[in-house]
Amino acid sequence: MSIKLTNEMSTTLVDSMGSDLSVVNAARVSFAKVHDNFDDDKDTKLIKYLAKHNHWSPFGHASLQFHIKAPVFVARQLVKHQIGLTWNEVSRRYVDEEPEFYVPLVWRGKADDKKQGSSDIEIDINPAGGSGPALVDDYEQVLRKSKWTYEQLLRRGVCPEQARIVLPQSMMTEWYWSGTLYAFARVCNLRCKPDAQVETQMVTDHIDKLSEELFPVSWDALRS
Repeated sequence: MSIKLTNEMSTTLVDSMGSDLSVVNAARVSFAKVHDNFDDDKDTKLIKYLAKHNHWSPFGHASLQFHIKAPVFVARQLVKHQIGLTWNEVSRRYVDEEPEFYVPLVWRGKADDKKQGSSDIEIDINPAGGSGPALVDDYEQVLRKSKWTYEQLLRRGVCPEQARIVLPQSMMTEWYWSGTLYAFARVCNLRCKPDAQVETQMVTDHIDKLSEELFPVSWDALRS
């Protein structure tokens, strides 16, 4: 049985609202002042002041929306971030198309100095010379068996919301993720750190880059 495999994830900007000017105007409305143009000196200083002194509300008037495709185990880490964010994900209660599975380019070793996370050591799970079992083949066989069982359950009339329970965390999923500039900055401040899971960093690094392009001054202040 053939299966769809991938080692890629995607993060696409769908929509955005506002700019660095939106942030400073939201802050200055307290004084009944609004500017038509961004002042590189004064407005940059104001944004840095707001971020430094934890005045978060002006950053809530700028927003972004992303379409993300990643394995289930990555999605389940990121969906934990709720404040200022909205999440809508494809549901296998309604969709029964062929699943796609994630295969890492590199299998990492366990970190010695902590209970969770990984090291920079690359583990060969398919060693040459017969020095160990070919786990790459075993992994793909597990995926084939999972897909076959899922399809058999559907053919025998089992509802999709139950049939899906045999699909593994490596299955690819996709979702729309919308939120304020501040909310996504908080996500990146946590999930772009070196101790975050590498696969999760692969998603948030793209969010980081795309957000910086749209809100260069505000993003720099929030990520500093």
